[in-house]
Amino acid sequence: MAATTLIRSAGAWPARSPRSFVLVAALAWWGLYRSLVPLSETLVGALPVARDTHLGAALQFFFYDTPKVLLLLTAVVFAMGIVNTWFTPERTRALLADRSEGVSNVLAAALGIVTPFCSCSAVPLFIGFVQAGVPLGVTFSFLISAPMVNEVALALLLGLFGWKIALLYLGLGLGVAIMAGWVIGRLKMERYLESWVRDMPRVQAAAGADGLSLGERVEVGFASVCEIVGRVWPWILAGIAIGAAIHGWVPEDFMASTMGKDAPWWSLPAAVLIGVPMYTNAPGVIPTV
Repeated sequence: MAATTLIRSAGAWPARSPRSFVLVAALAWWGLYRSLVPLSETLVGALPVARDTHLGAALQFFFYDTPKVLLLLTAVVFAMGIVNTWFTPERTRALLADRSEGVSNVLAAALGIVTPFCSCSAVPLFIGFVQAGVPLGVTFSFLISAPMVNEVALALLLGLFGWKIALLYLGLGLGVAIMAGWVIGRLKMERYLESWVRDMPRVQAAAGADGLSLGERVEVGFASVCEIVGRVWPWILAGIAIGAAIHGWVPEDFMASTMGKDAPWWSLPAAVLIGVPMYTNAPGVIPTV
């Protein structure tokens, strides 16, 4: 959705007092986040279910992880909605055009993390990058990184599994994007482009400021939360429900024997094959993981 449309769909408070809105929202977010554990235990205690049963453990997991994931998702989507007001497709193309090989791959992969483009945008972005004079290898570093390293997934991994797992996810995603783009660039695969794409006239990408005020940028972030969280929350509930069932009823030794460090050789390719048809939003998948 375009920034102007997002601005129109947002409420009035963020635009009138953006700093006070952000301050109040941050304080409310932190207060809710700190109360998740006692709140989940209180909810389970109020139900006619023993805490030490499978159902009790599953309910506590569900009552704790559901608001936690939604809070993390809300914070990340809000922040990235503001960041994305500076990263239009035109500006991204301008940043990547006329750069040297190597460093440009790193820059392109890093930009792929913070820009709001997914794999469904690959074809029009690809053509736009070619028109802007971006080398093919650099283009692929960006296009691989954009859907592979998801900022929401990164924040959820940080909140749910700690900084080591989040850093591993970030490093491997960037590494794959950088190396794949560098290899494609060294192979000089421009010759395999369709002639109509290769012969398209070069365009000068616009990189000027879009002129949005702080209040408008905050409104974009607020509207992004309303749109994205409003769309994915059923998938979040479904993913956490599955995770809660696994947490409550599936024995840990079974999971360890199937996908642990002593798992059979076929466990990794099996996990990959299971994950292929589950290509969906990160908030719905990570709670299951």
